[in-house]
Amino acid sequence: MKVRNSQVVLGLCCWLAAMVGGPSHATAGPPTDQIKTTVDQALVVLKDPRLKAPANTKERRDQLKQILFARFDFNEMAKRALGAEWRKRTPKEQEEFVSLFTELLERSYTETIEAYTDEKISYVGERIDGSYADVNSKLLTGKGEEVPINYKVQLSGGEWRVYDVVVANISMVNNFRSQFTRVLANSSYEELIRRLKSKADGTTQKN
Repeated sequence: MKVRNSQVVLGLCCWLAAMVGGPSHATAGPPTDQIKTTVDQALVVLKDPRLKAPANTKERRDQLKQILFARFDFNEMAKRALGAEWRKRTPKEQEEFVSLFTELLERSYTETIEAYTDEKISYVGERIDGSYADVNSKLLTGKGEEVPINYKVQLSGGEWRVYDVVVANISMVNNFRSQFTRVLANSSYEELIRRLKSKADGTTQKN
């Protein structure tokens, strides 16, 4: 499966920039506050002189993933990305899919780490609807362009966890779902899993 990650990587890159770009949030509530806590933890890692050394790249990435990815609800993201096919799968198959999807997202994410420069983010609003919320923000690029970013979060165990990131009206989850749906329509679920495993192994697949 040739997964087209351009929008996904953009979304993750923007999300990373937002998480470390010195946010302001005049209208902050619990979801934004929890994201800011993650921001502060990530900044400690990114500003650590020792971790900036090339020899410590893996350690820095591992620490960032541990901090930032704790804010993702991978199970919910995987479920939404697989769409209607999710309900057809057994609990064991669902568990396997979540694991493969998480690894796919992590592989995409690690490609964005060094892309961060000095982008700035401002939080411009927050809307809470029961156990769901949207945290709206704008990313200011080095070229002076504003990119709207919407974090869709769900309350789980007292934590607001991200289940989708919408960058310039493009949903990360919907992007994956369109790719997965295409494979399912043209082949089978077993083929989708085979291709995801192939991606995890680092091998190349043709369309």
